[in-house]
Amino acid sequence: MTYALVFPGQGAQEVGMGRGFYDACPAARRVFDEVDEALGFSLSRVIFQGPEEELRKTALTQPAILTVSIAILEALREEWNLSLEPAFVAGHSLGEYTALVAAGTLSVQDGARLVHLRGDRMQHAVPLGEGSMAAVLGLDAEAIREVCAEVSALGVCELANYNAPGQIVLSGQVQAVERAQELAKERGAAKVIPLKVSAPFHCALMRPVAEELERAFEGALWSPPRWPVLANVDAAPKTDVPSIRKALYAQTYSPVLWAEEVRAMADQGVQAFVEIGPGNVLSGLAKRCVKGTKTLSVSKPEDVSGLLAFLEGGL
Repeated sequence: MTYALVFPGQGAQEVGMGRGFYDACPAARRVFDEVDEALGFSLSRVIFQGPEEELRKTALTQPAILTVSIAILEALREEWNLSLEPAFVAGHSLGEYTALVAAGTLSVQDGARLVHLRGDRMQHAVPLGEGSMAAVLGLDAEAIREVCAEVSALGVCELANYNAPGQIVLSGQVQAVERAQELAKERGAAKVIPLKVSAPFHCALMRPVAEELERAFEGALWSPPRWPVLANVDAAPKTDVPSIRKALYAQTYSPVLWAEEVRAMADQGVQAFVEIGPGNVLSGLAKRCVKGTKTLSVSKPEDVSGLLAFLEGGL
């Protein structure tokens, strides 16, 4: 069965994630140690001990999720001797960086340093309390775009994530996003959920972050990916370093086209999505994007038996 590896984004974190692999697998411990050394502080301590409010800080959340995801992947490769050969790799927001590490384009050290910087700059790009995000359920993208246009006089309000049919996230300045939520309810949204985030991600307010990231890209070592990497910004596979870096730059302030990515991979023959990392959010979204698709999540050692069965005979 043809499959893709997918990697989660912010929101999947929880204190203690990855501990089972860390305790049981030297390969996983090595990843944690390498990231701690690269960042110059013990991210492992925050991941395993918290407190939760510390782990929720964007500058720590992003490298933490990348670290856990890659530690699991390395444990699968070395401890279980799995030869994973996906047709594509992809990740949601920061998960795109994880996908690039998985594909060999970036080292785990460079990947962690970049998303640590990315998270820190996103956190501080907009003064606390001036940015907002909200999930809108039950309205199509065109209706939400019309809402954003209507509130534009109040400030930035843009579509940030196309997660699944009927699930879109708005991002921007507080007054505009709050008015957009009211209009979305009036237009028939099934539910509108303000998100507890520290900054308005994936909108025009993040452009200065993209500029700083582009400069930081020069300090990393880049290699062509082992497998095509789907880009959030256009849902197209990238196979060369210049196009990957260009897509990462634009991804910072552009919407995450996750639903389009899942459908694009399915259109190219992907029959199953294997989610590597904490949580199983992407597995649920994949099922909503492509009816009948197979999914599998690996976040704990006890999940590996299911992956082994899949690789031997399909789900």
